[in-house]
Amino acid sequence: MPYYRAVGSIPQKRHTQFRDPDGKLYAEELMGVEGFSSDSALLYHRHLPTAIVNAEVVAEWRGTTTANQPLKPRHFRTQELKWDAPAEVDAVTGRRLLFGNADVAICFTAPTTASPLYRNAFGDELLYVQTGAAVIETIYGPLAVADGDYMVIPTSCTYRVVPQGGEQLRLLVLEATGHIGPPKRYLSNKGQFLEHAPYCERDQRGPTEPLLVEGTDVEVLVRHRTGLTRFTYANHPFDVVGWDGCLYPWAFNIRDFEPITGRVHQPPPVHQTFEGPNFVVCSFCPRKVDYHPLAVPVPYNHANVDSDELMFYVGGNYEARKGSGIGIGSMSLHPSGCTHGPQPGAVEASLGADYFDETAVMVDTFRPLELGEAAQDCEDPRYAWSWAKRGPDWT
Repeated sequence: MPYYRAVGSIPQKRHTQFRDPDGKLYAEELMGVEGFSSDSALLYHRHLPTAIVNAEVVAEWRGTTTANQPLKPRHFRTQELKWDAPAEVDAVTGRRLLFGNADVAICFTAPTTASPLYRNAFGDELLYVQTGAAVIETIYGPLAVADGDYMVIPTSCTYRVVPQGGEQLRLLVLEATGHIGPPKRYLSNKGQFLEHAPYCERDQRGPTEPLLVEGTDVEVLVRHRTGLTRFTYANHPFDVVGWDGCLYPWAFNIRDFEPITGRVHQPPPVHQTFEGPNFVVCSFCPRKVDYHPLAVPVPYNHANVDSDELMFYVGGNYEARKGSGIGIGSMSLHPSGCTHGPQPGAVEASLGADYFDETAVMVDTFRPLELGEAAQDCEDPRYAWSWAKRGPDWT
């Protein structure tokens, strides 16, 4: 979990009078999870954060999902996704739904313009920057992100994504129905990263200064448990002069993940980076591979009997998938009920290797993933037959 942080101006004691230079009281807002029983942050607003002047229903844009039927391994090329008519795409309304279940929605977007102000009141969000750069503006302050960055945005944090110039911004977005954080086994009972953890507090980045924006009658799009609502606030929500606590958006770059290796092949849990409600996120990074003299560096065939495995290939050369058609930007889905493993010839080709130059983000879900409309638009129908080299779509 993020460690304690204080940003901007705050009073010496909580819940005491704190006034601006003109003598007006700042408005406190406690942002907390699990009903005052877990992490929180205390924010000080120039204006009342409760002052709304309008609310209207917004139609859902994500579409529906369909079951993975017939059950089979699948391959999707996110680099082939297209966005309809609008010349400009933003990181909120421009999300295309790839996969989903009752615990998480997995989306992809390639924004070209700033998003509307937005907050997800249903659960935490995890953003992964495949390429490009952006500034994530939040009520806690701004945070710059670039390729390889993960960013955890806590439930009900108002934010917007502002792409920066240069390479195309491409984002993988996980929308959870609960909270996302480091695996509990990496943490002490007081929340400090333990010595065996593959990353630590030094690798985390949080906002360092307030973001103050003037404005009236400002719209904020809110995802909540029963749908979408657009609120209009009397004043701009970016009016926080200071805050402190352990609940805030934070970023961590995949290059700062220190791989755990061994004499023989290590199982996927050594790559775990985050946990969420009924899912985990793992980072496969460039690393020295197994050093037993008879080691087989690529993964053994395995059946995930309790989970679906989704792999997003973002860099290097993924040795186990050579010959499958998978490349940078690809996603493979290996569902529960299907044994999967290296492509034909990959095991022999890997023998003697001492280093793998590969980067991938893996999401394992403990409920089946269904397919969204975007997945159906970018599927490679040949992938399921790539081990046997024959099948209905194989030519």
